[in-house]
Amino acid sequence: MELKDFIEKFAEQFDDTDISVFTPETVFHELEEYSSLIALSIIAMIDEEYGVIIVGNEMRSSVTIEDLFNIVRSKKEA
Repeated sequence: MELKDFIEKFAEQFDDTDISVFTPETVFHELEEYSSLIALSIIAMIDEEYGVIIVGNEMRSSVTIEDLFNIVRSKKEA
């Protein structure tokens, strides 16, 4: 599981945000397009791609894409 691949899959959940915006340090909650529907899409993508269940509290507590990646990685390794 690589951060670069995670960011690419994360970015695919957004229709109108340029891919260049997405970096490990991106504060995704502040993106104009981010919404509860996008959050659900990200949760579904993580489940489908990585077999990891993310709950709402984990989405809310993640500030950057890398924060979310680290949660997914730690759960996958557990």
